[in-house]
Amino acid sequence: MEWTREKRYLPYQDWDADTLMHLQAQAANSPYQMRYHLHPISGLINDPNGFSYFDGAYHLFYQSYPFGAVHGLKSWWHFKSTDMVHWENLGLGIELDTMADSHGAYSGSAREIDGKLFIMYTGNHRDENWVRTPYQIGAWMDKNNKVSDKTILFKNPDHITEHFRDPQIIKENDTYYAILGAQDKKEKHGHIDVWKSQDLKNWEELGFLDFTNEDMGYMIECPNIVRVDGKVVVIFCPQGLDKKVAAYDDIYPNMYVIADDIDWENHKLINPGKLHNLDHGFDVYATQAFNAPDGNAYEVSWVGLPDTTYPTDDENWANCLSQVKELHLKSDKLIQTPVKAISSIRKNEASISNQVVSDQAGQQFELELTIKANQSDTLHLAANNDLSNSLQLNFDTKNGKLVLDRAHAGQKVAVDYGESRAITLSPNHDLKLDIFVDHSLIEVFVNDGEKVLTGRYFADQTNKKIAFAQDIDYTGKLWQMQTIL
Repeated sequence: MEWTREKRYLPYQDWDADTLMHLQAQAANSPYQMRYHLHPISGLINDPNGFSYFDGAYHLFYQSYPFGAVHGLKSWWHFKSTDMVHWENLGLGIELDTMADSHGAYSGSAREIDGKLFIMYTGNHRDENWVRTPYQIGAWMDKNNKVSDKTILFKNPDHITEHFRDPQIIKENDTYYAILGAQDKKEKHGHIDVWKSQDLKNWEELGFLDFTNEDMGYMIECPNIVRVDGKVVVIFCPQGLDKKVAAYDDIYPNMYVIADDIDWENHKLINPGKLHNLDHGFDVYATQAFNAPDGNAYEVSWVGLPDTTYPTDDENWANCLSQVKELHLKSDKLIQTPVKAISSIRKNEASISNQVVSDQAGQQFELELTIKANQSDTLHLAANNDLSNSLQLNFDTKNGKLVLDRAHAGQKVAVDYGESRAITLSPNHDLKLDIFVDHSLIEVFVNDGEKVLTGRYFADQTNKKIAFAQDIDYTGKLWQMQTIL
């Protein structure tokens, strides 16, 4: 199929039901499909949106183009959960039924207000000359999950280009604030733009957030502000960031800054720290975080990258979401850990301590390891019998290094940006790993969440071996993981 502009933006009602059913079957039956992570029902998904707590449950949407592995006319797809692990599919969440979102419902956020869920998102509108106007839209969802009362709140002001999107709605005291990714017209630089309102109807721009003296490239996407253990954390995605400012390997990074507090009226962080990579793997982007009623901050990420192709594009589906992570701080670094309920889908626990961890682990498991200090070796995952094909974790606990390598793990992905990712560790210390594998997704939590490496890989699904290259002093446990969707 040739994906012309007209094809990508064909109204949903103009697609026939048989085509959609075929696409859904392709996604469901793919050997690479995830089984305990949120994934496409059909087509392509990208940014997580509207992550919130409402009416006794967690709600999460993702941007969806259900008709192919391309970026086209985006809607939101809706899920809810009581534990952030088991998700109920509620179907289409935001339809494209107004002028303001005629060419797609782009990213946004949500929060419970007065017994309803207020949703704020960017409506993508294009005129007959294909000129874009980004409208910021407010809508309300009731307890029957019906979204209505869409209203245009504001559009890009004169000093900001058409690149103005991804609002996060925040309440501090009696005032509502919204932060958005923006590009200024004069310098074409990326910013986080701050707005405020008393009634969610009338909005005033306060200005660009002062959170760093560095140039943030040509655009910032998906900004989030959350409170974590008494401090403020800003999570965002700069595009075109100079690698002299912050080192990263992916086409675009997902980053964070920790500050003591935020001065909303003067739109600046108080005592902001350095820029840090949120994830040290291959594919994390567009992370969305929020503060839940329990006081904790939680986040979920798109595992996929803009302007990147994946092998499942040939099967007409693409991408997934990470598992939800709880956020805390330790020594001015963000700690990311799986939510506690992830343990509820474990089954068939096995204690392990030999060189070959498992010959039949499959590719749907969790593996906890403690590797003793002063050793170096390779842990092979999703491996064939002679370990010539595998997803590799190369570790050196003497000198303090860990490398995730997907060069020999099957079909290639984004090789122009490298096939390995390395992090430094404290030398001469034990190494704790909590590894989650889900058919074409790996998430590695290092030393209780001090660092995380996330990535896609596309190995032969008959490769079921987990093994060290040599005898290693370690202890560990292995679980199969239940399918949730």
